[in-house]
Order: sequence, then C-alpha cells, then structure tokens
Amino acid sequence: MTLGVAAVVPRLSRAAEVDLETALAPRFEGDPDAGLTMIEYSSLTCPHCAHFHTDILPKIREAYIAPGKLKLEMRDFPLDQYALRAAAMARCAPESRYFPLLDMLFKQQAKWTRATDPIGAIKQIGRLAGISAEQADACMSNEALLDGILKIRLGGQQDHDVSSTPTFVVGTEKVVGAQPFEDFQKVIEPQLG
Repeated sequence: MTLGVAAVVPRLSRAAEVDLETALAPRFEGDPDAGLTMIEYSSLTCPHCAHFHTDILPKIREAYIAPGKLKLEMRDFPLDQYALRAAAMARCAPESRYFPLLDMLFKQQAKWTRATDPIGAIKQIGRLAGISAEQADACMSNEALLDGILKIRLGGQQDHDVSSTPTFVVGTEKVVGAQPFEDFQKVIEPQLG
C-alpha cells in the first residue's frame, strides 16, 4: 500500500488566525501603474521555476520591473502538497516580504524539498521572513487558504490553459517554461508601446 503525499504531511497546529482576504489577494511586484503585466504561474517545488527565479527574473527585474515598465503578478500553481503548504505560508507573509520569501524558497529549494522534514524546513525559511512557527502552522493547515490557492491554480488551467510550470502570460502573449531572458525581451519589448 502506498501513501499519498497528503498522508505523510504532518498535522499542523491551528492556533493562529489567518486573514484570508489579505492572504489570497493578488501579489504584485513593481509599479502598480506599469503599462504591462506579466503573470507567472509557478510551483515552489518546480526546479524550472527555481531556475527562472534565480537566473532569469533578476534580469527582468533590472530591465523592466525596477524602471516601472512591467509589473509581475505571482499566481500559485502548486504541483504537490509541499508546494501548496509553502505557498500558503508565503501568502501569510507581510506584503513587503512576500517576493523576498519566494526568492529564498526558490534559492533553497533543493535543500528543503529533500529534507527529512520538508514542512519543518519550510517553517525555518519562514522564520527568516518573520513568520513564527505558530503562524506558519496556521497558514499551512488553513483549509480555506489551501482551497483558495487551488482555485488560483484552477483559474490558470481554465483561463490560460496552464498545464506546466512555470508558465507566463505577458500582456497578450503566453510563454511556457523558464526561457532565456532574450526570449522574454522579444515578448515584452513589442508590447511596451
């Protein structure tokens, strides 16, 4: 008999409260008035997503997000229970720490996904972003929050035919995979107007 991932994820404490409206609000990086939006569908356990975040996104940030030409909207597309739990914890981070926390989760992905206790490893990374173990437990076990994240994933499948991660919707163009920076330039530049 094999156990699914859900069966091996430990039960978590529910002591702390979760502000669902704030946790499930869209997460943007960059100037809210930027003329072009790039939506990223990503899973925190996806190695291609980690590659995008560590090697390609910094160049996009420098060329387009920092100058206010492009804003990035992060949408969760968890591929497994650990990605779902990590996304839930990240959504409980203060807005100013959300993207730095994602960057940290992606940079340390190989460590926490292979840890003996991945949930404990996720919580340890969360502590560096100011999320207590109690808050992390509350977020990772909040059924409404987990359902909300899964609805975001379902929306990606229905609205943009997302079937793998990372997938991006840049303005009117869809980009599948962690493509080189130059490929993103070819999609972004013509849409900047």
